[in-house]
Formats: sequence, C-alpha cells, structure tokens
Amino acid sequence: MKIPNFFKPLFSGILVLGVAMSMTSCGYNDIVTKQEAVSGAWSQVQNVYQRRSDLIPNLVATVKGAADFEKGTLEAVMKARASATQVTLKADDLTPEKVAQYQQAQQGLSSALARLMVVSENYPNLKANQNFLDLQAQLEGTENRITVERMKFNEAVQDYNTYIQKFPTNFTAKWFDFTKKGYFEADPAAQKAPAVQF
Repeated sequence: MKIPNFFKPLFSGILVLGVAMSMTSCGYNDIVTKQEAVSGAWSQVQNVYQRRSDLIPNLVATVKGAADFEKGTLEAVMKARASATQVTLKADDLTPEKVAQYQQAQQGLSSALARLMVVSENYPNLKANQNFLDLQAQLEGTENRITVERMKFNEAVQDYNTYIQKFPTNFTAKWFDFTKKGYFEADPAAQKAPAVQF
C-alpha cells in the first residue's frame, strides 16, 4: 500500500519519535552518563598525579642542599618524573593496555620517590629541615589522594563496564561502539610477601 504524500511528514515524525523513545529505553543515555562518570573520575586521577609531579622539583631542590646527597638518586627521580609526564592518556581512550602503560610510568616515579625517602633517612640535617618535612608531608598526603581517586576511578569503570555488558544495553553499546575501559591494577610486586631476614 502506498502512503499518500500528505501523510509522509507525519509518518517520518512518528518514526523519529519512536526511534528516540527506543534509544532512551535501550540504555543509550545511561551509557553516556556512566561514560562521563568515568571521564570525571579519570580527570581527578590525573589531577592528583599532576599535584605529585608539581611537588617534586621543590623536593629535589631542598634535598640538593643536603651535603653529599647521592646525585644518582636525585637524577633517577627527575628522570622518572620526565617519563611519567610523557605518558598522557585522554578519557576517551582508556583501554586496558593504555591504562596499564600509564600506571607503569607512574609506578616508576613512585619507586624513585620511595628510594629518595629511604636515602634521605641517612641525612640528619635533611630530616631536621622544615621545608623538607613540609614537602614530605604534602607528598604523603598526595599519595593518599592518589589511592582514593584511583579507587573511585575503578568503581566508575566497573559500573560502566558492567552496564555495557548487560542485556539489552549490550546491543546499544555494540551498535554505538562503546567499549570496555581499563582498570588500575595492583602492582604485581605487591602480590609477593617481602622476605624478612634477621
């Protein structure tokens, strides 16, 4: 049966309305909302990592003032900072592989900072320096914030990843190319108990 010409605009309008209504019931809007929650959480993760990166030059400058401080330790921290800041990741590209790469770069900086703090214990004048103590406290606070923001990010990713795999939203996710996001994983070295020797 042929549709008369004067009904075509009405039929098109009903079709568009039907498609729009089916889009909201198929979870598209919820997927977008959850994806934006992941992006917001990622922004907070980057924010606290940037805060840590910004503290490092002042920390290194303060430590340089300590007599005979190990030059190699300071160079390792600055090199790790440079490597960590070179790895950038946008919220729309949070694949598991790229999140792991970003995490690895940040972990390298964390390790270098940990070595710096251990070595600084050998310098009494440094441990008595108020500027160093303030920077150390700020760094510890920032590390705690990093842990909190990574946890929030992982929760947002879990909510999003779970939702796009559920029926019937999995069809919408595939249709509009919504893909799984990557998590921050535990450091494999943290899985091993340290060997204690007396």
